[in-house]
Amino acid sequence: MQSKKKMMVNLVFLVLIFTLTIYGVFHGEDLENVLEAMQRADARWLLPGVLCVVFFIWGESIIIWYMMHSFRIPVKKRTCFLFSAVGFFFSCITPSASGGQPMQLYYMKKEKISLPVSTVILMIVTITYKAVLVVVGLGLVLFGQGFLHRYLTEVLPVFYLGIGLNVFCVTAMLILVFHPALARMILVLGFKTMEKLRLMKRKESRLKKLEDSMEVYRNTAAYLGTHKMVLVHVFAITFAQRLALFAATWFVYRAFHLSGVSFFTIVLLQAVISVSVDMLPLPGGMGISETLFLKIFPPVFGGALLLPAMVLSRGLGYYGELLVSAVFTVIAQLTIGNEKKGKRGETTYDRVL
Repeated sequence: MQSKKKMMVNLVFLVLIFTLTIYGVFHGEDLENVLEAMQRADARWLLPGVLCVVFFIWGESIIIWYMMHSFRIPVKKRTCFLFSAVGFFFSCITPSASGGQPMQLYYMKKEKISLPVSTVILMIVTITYKAVLVVVGLGLVLFGQGFLHRYLTEVLPVFYLGIGLNVFCVTAMLILVFHPALARMILVLGFKTMEKLRLMKRKESRLKKLEDSMEVYRNTAAYLGTHKMVLVHVFAITFAQRLALFAATWFVYRAFHLSGVSFFTIVLLQAVISVSVDMLPLPGGMGISETLFLKIFPPVFGGALLLPAMVLSRGLGYYGELLVSAVFTVIAQLTIGNEKKGKRGETTYDRVL
């Protein structure tokens, strides 16, 4: 009942944010002109943009498949693609993408995959997924000040906030993984401080839950200790995966028969939006992503094509991703775990422990 109630709350929140976004973006605009401009876009350039979205989802499935096989779990690539689609679908419709990984764990469990194994895999996916944004964001801060002040003057506070939140998140996860004792000490101190301030009640069960959660991070560290190159390979695949999604905006640019702005510039501008909104508690960064696009991309698309370009770009990068992942989530629901499977043999994870 609590799960259903939470799902209904998320659905209502999603619809509310979507409605406000549509109103905010199109209020006072000539919709007829926007539609006419979109119809003039060359579909031959938009099709590769769709393929970029599919590659984005497929990229995570390759990571999951690669890591599963490092655990000697013989899962099929198409099943991993369904795991990936499920994650992206529920991430798109829940605040801060909080629903993606729990649902992936659920479907992996239906495939008889050990919960500790799947948790370790998704932990590494999360770390590398956010680490790519941190590398891009810090790279721009350190080496791209001219670029930032040329295109991002109006949104620099949001951009710096996004970098700060992502750096904090990645740093916290790395501490949890590689220094679990330090992480436990910090968390216990935090609990005691909040109890003294009477911000939370004292509960002995809280420490037990903390110990259980810390076991996940210890297992992740143990795995990485014997598979150091895995993180390097996963980071490289994740970088290509992210690049593909950012590139969808360049295909929109070419669909309007525009030229003069480099592929690299457009990809970086789209990356800035992702860095800025990734940690915000909004489904798919809805609302703020559209606003940032309209503030960042005028030098690229000009005034007349800016709104149509935003609609097509977000249509590919978020709504297209939502649609594709929704279709394969339905397939996952119909197929995963519906065939009887025998018990899997010993995995690398069992030997690590």
